[in-house]
Amino acid sequence: MNWLKNLVRPKLRELVGRQKGTAGNLWRDCPECEGMIFHSDLEKDHWVCRFCGHHMRLEAGKRLVMLFDEDAYQTVELDAVPTDPLKFRDRRKYTERMKEAQNRTGETDALIVAHGKMGGFNVVIAALDFSFMGGSMGVAVGQGLLTAARLAVVQDASLIVVPSSGGARMQEGILSLMQMARTTIAVEEVREAGLPYIVVLADPTTGGVTASFAMLGDIAIAEPGAIIGFAGARVIEQTIREKLPEGFQRAEYLLDHGMIDMVVHRHELRDTLIRVIGLLRNTVPAADVASIPAAAETPAANPAPSEDHPAEDRPTE
Repeated sequence: MNWLKNLVRPKLRELVGRQKGTAGNLWRDCPECEGMIFHSDLEKDHWVCRFCGHHMRLEAGKRLVMLFDEDAYQTVELDAVPTDPLKFRDRRKYTERMKEAQNRTGETDALIVAHGKMGGFNVVIAALDFSFMGGSMGVAVGQGLLTAARLAVVQDASLIVVPSSGGARMQEGILSLMQMARTTIAVEEVREAGLPYIVVLADPTTGGVTASFAMLGDIAIAEPGAIIGFAGARVIEQTIREKLPEGFQRAEYLLDHGMIDMVVHRHELRDTLIRVIGLLRNTVPAADVASIPAAAETPAANPAPSEDHPAEDRPTE
């Protein structure tokens, strides 16, 4: 037993009163490199480790502030849906888990929808919050995605979706699986209107969310190191009974194998989205199109008879 690691370090932490990952302290440990970062520095860096570049999970509300133009967006109040359609209970009632998540996050469900300006362009953003029951997709999330899509059509705006989810919400059973079809229909409504649909894949994006709206974007952008897939790596290994490649289901691996289009650092995400939207929305050429002069007429196949080549000397068909 390592006495320095197992005995001395816990005693020092208890003496100082610092617990790993506790939001009430002055700093937080990076889960990747274990570097200590002050919360004020994390806020400035959009929760990216300044030592190793690890992208920590970002709350949906903070993501909206990061992406929209300053003070140029409004959140959308989503329609009320049944909170416990199946009267589900495991070790605790589903309603109790919902109330706990609502009190902790201050949100009614895992999805936040907002509309406003980004680089001067009209956009609608729907962002999932992993801290709300793992960003799981229930009826409320499906309804929220449908609302966001139809709002984008009405406002002639680009739709940006930021999934961060463990998949469908098990407490709503088959009703949560039906949201896969509803969100797919929502995406099709945006496409039929000729509007861009962009997905920013955050860590993690898994399960039924991956199997529906998360992988239907016209442009698929991922944050560095994000886990993206349907089933977990351990489940896949146990099923196929083979060792998976290094970095399997990470954003960089998916980029190398053509499943996503870009991996973008969080500090560059807003500028990248503005550039992509500009390319997709500005269909008018930046300058006058130069006219191409008409090609010179080609000589006729059978030229008119001349003195050197009288008509009677020409071959007949």
